[in-house]
Amino acid sequence: MEKIKSSVIIKNKRATFDFELLSSYTAGIVLVGTEIKSIRLGKASLVDTYCFFSNNELWVKNMNISEYFYGSYNNHLPRRDRKLLLNRKELDKIRRLTKETGFTIVPTQLYLDEKGLAKLQIAVAKGKRSYDKRETLKVKDDKRMMERVMKKF
Repeated sequence: MEKIKSSVIIKNKRATFDFELLSSYTAGIVLVGTEIKSIRLGKASLVDTYCFFSNNELWVKNMNISEYFYGSYNNHLPRRDRKLLLNRKELDKIRRLTKETGFTIVPTQLYLDEKGLAKLQIAVAKGKRSYDKRETLKVKDDKRMMERVMKKF
């Protein structure tokens, strides 16, 4: 994964807890003017967001980009479906991976690249079971305890 140098980085923390991320891709998003202005202000959320295919195109559903305060009548709908921009090879590969049961496409991060364009990092993921989630919490807790012990010495 490459380092992202942007002031606006919106993460989907729930995705890493609920899913096992297998492969990730970076996609562009088709936005309207007031949407990019809201993203630059950090007014977006990836909670309960997922991607789906429609007519051989990848779309993101339920991504909340708040209305722009100065938008007047030009404002956008906060939770509208937005088209993702990937090349055909990547779309075919993602479609092949998600044909298997239990796999889904989850947005993990929304950021602005060095050119000021909004990019969405998506991942093909497999859902975790409840015992997998408990194991993740246990490993995280153990790691935190080890860091505390190491700080004392």
